[in-house]
Amino acid sequence: MKHLHRSLLGAAALASLLLNGCDKPAASKESGGAPSAKGGKIAFVTNGVASFWTIAAAGVKAASRDLKVDAETYMPAEGIGDQKRIIEDLLTRGVGGIALSPIDPVNQTELINTAAKRAKVITHDSDAPQSERLLYIGMDNYKAGRLCGDLVREALPKGGSVMLFIGRLEQDNSKRRRQGVIDAILGRPENSNHFDNPSEVLEGNGFKILGTLTDQFDRAKAKANAEDAIAKYPDLSCMVGLFAYNPPLILEALAQARKLGTVKLVGFDEDDATLDGIAKGTVVGTVVQDPYMYGYKSVEMLSGLLAGKALPEQRFIDIPAHQIRKDNVEAFQKELKARMGSAK
Repeated sequence: MKHLHRSLLGAAALASLLLNGCDKPAASKESGGAPSAKGGKIAFVTNGVASFWTIAAAGVKAASRDLKVDAETYMPAEGIGDQKRIIEDLLTRGVGGIALSPIDPVNQTELINTAAKRAKVITHDSDAPQSERLLYIGMDNYKAGRLCGDLVREALPKGGSVMLFIGRLEQDNSKRRRQGVIDAILGRPENSNHFDNPSEVLEGNGFKILGTLTDQFDRAKAKANAEDAIAKYPDLSCMVGLFAYNPPLILEALAQARKLGTVKLVGFDEDDATLDGIAKGTVVGTVVQDPYMYGYKSVEMLSGLLAGKALPEQRFIDIPAHQIRKDNVEAFQKELKARMGSAK
């Protein structure tokens, strides 16, 4: 197994993050409490509130401590408007560096460009390639999506009907991730620029992809989507949850319908419930990113830029994704806990 760098905050840490601030302009804020970086403070802005971002916040905190810079994590709870308010407030306060996961990169280009004139701005997790951001830290979401699609094909070697679930499709990472899943399932060649209509039924390679259901980060809607799909399609073969909170909610819906194990489940990201499901055999597998390193590397890069270091030639810092199955989930969970322990 390749060496994986991951970390995980427990439920108590997540509760602490959420209780520490759900008011505007920042839904959640976590400070490293270290001296300010040369040129100003650093802000790590997520695209929502989720366990995935709790892990990233741990990376931000560890980098803040290790590098002796002042870095904070901000989690918008109310979508694009909340994220915009956070960015505007950070600029008003004179924050020197901003790492942003844009919710809608096309419609936020002007905002990002405005911020880039007043601070060092990079993107993480989801890119805004048409903006004036300095670089992107994350993974190739299209390739990661294909890894997820490969898990679906492993789960259903003879094919079957599949439904996809995701938070939103406005984000660059969402579009690419979903398309990678579709293309891998249908046996298509790589084409990250293609985009299939979310409501279109797609067939090929023995599979029928019934559609893509979005929830806009609304957990109640996400669970309702899963319940509706189970009820509407009695022959449903596999459900694919592409945001961290989707697989756990799909698990709940399958348990209530008494279809755990009957309907295959493939996930994305490293939520506790997803990993436990893999260990128990109720989840086939998941594709994991490295949110801890998204946070750590973002602070490391911005602190260097604020100190006068030159931009690297490569404007995409790739932190690859990995597949987690039953044979490596225990080792992965141990590494998550070990990484978090070192971040405290």
